[in-house]
Amino acid sequence: MKARITACIFTLSVIIPGYASSGPAVDAAPTAALGPYYVASSLGTLNGTSSTGNSINEQGWIAGTANRSADSTRATLWLDQPNRQSIDLGTLGGSNSAVAWPNHNESGLIAGIAETPAIDKLGESWSCAAFFLKVTHHVCRGFMWRNNVMTPLPTLGGINGYAAGTNNVGQIVGWAENTTRDRTCTGSQVLQFKPAYWSPDGRIHQLPTLPGDPDGAATATNNQGQIVGISGTCDQAVGRYTARHAVIWHDGTVTNLGKLLGGVAWNTPTSINNRGDVVGFANLPGGDPGAIHPQAFLWTASGGVTKLGALPGDQFSIANGINDRDQIVGVSFGGPSGLQRAFLWQHGVMTDLNTLVLPGSHLYLNAASDINDRGAITGQATLQGTNETPGFLAVPRRGT
Repeated sequence: MKARITACIFTLSVIIPGYASSGPAVDAAPTAALGPYYVASSLGTLNGTSSTGNSINEQGWIAGTANRSADSTRATLWLDQPNRQSIDLGTLGGSNSAVAWPNHNESGLIAGIAETPAIDKLGESWSCAAFFLKVTHHVCRGFMWRNNVMTPLPTLGGINGYAAGTNNVGQIVGWAENTTRDRTCTGSQVLQFKPAYWSPDGRIHQLPTLPGDPDGAATATNNQGQIVGISGTCDQAVGRYTARHAVIWHDGTVTNLGKLLGGVAWNTPTSINNRGDVVGFANLPGGDPGAIHPQAFLWTASGGVTKLGALPGDQFSIANGINDRDQIVGVSFGGPSGLQRAFLWQHGVMTDLNTLVLPGSHLYLNAASDINDRGAITGQATLQGTNETPGFLAVPRRGT
């Protein structure tokens, strides 16, 4: 599992390998100077021990993944009412599915990935493998889910596809294989893949990569139709050298976001708000250029790139979500404690989200995945005293 997650570090929903997911007791009064404070609650699981909230919209719908007792992973929706109802979104006939990226749609449209009953005839593990408990080599496709119906999304002629983010226009972004055998692929990957978006009627539209880059992926979109993603080589099927360049598309035109933090790999936007501000993670220069040593970043059209840093004592960070108030959430790790810590970045300051949580939840917040404009945050936590890592919802409470 560690190798697969590291090879495809789009781990918005996965515990960072090599770092502990259980933290110190947190049922003490918040000590951070910055407000607001938060009431945190567990999302529960689907009879397994782990789940993750990866997306939260303005209605409070949370989408993500939950593991079942049979070692399968399911795309899951948690509705705000009644009593935080959880819904298994199903699969496309295989064992596994997931919603792994923020979905910002208010009309009930959800996008994600799901396995089919078919085996990949080329033996590819594809981009989906990092989000499931084990490699199955089943064909994996992007899906759109609405009104309790999961529908597969077309590819560009190849075997596999991947659906990531959505917007209120009904567009879905992601990436899909074509029929070209790509010499820049490594590992089990064989076919070339291109960034793409699907229009509300389900038709696929290929997006251009930068000149000289054969492969790429679209990872997030906003209500203005701006799309962000990566451009590079096939490599391991998204991640590492596929993310040589972070890019933004508008009206079909691709623009390089620049050198970001100076690394030559893992330059990955994860979310874009309706102001066009982009967050993600990027490698710093030096060392093994292909090794993952990420730093969270914020990019704006007016100010360029800002390195967000990490929490005190940590080396690494990943920014996963941003709202229209420029509040940013993610995960900080790589310190001597070996712990992951969910963070909230606002007003130029990164804060350990655990220090903002009011007593009573018995949760340690490992990683934050998304934040809506009301300030509600979702991600993954550890239930103190257990091996359970449920998804969480943290709701702001001002004036406490």
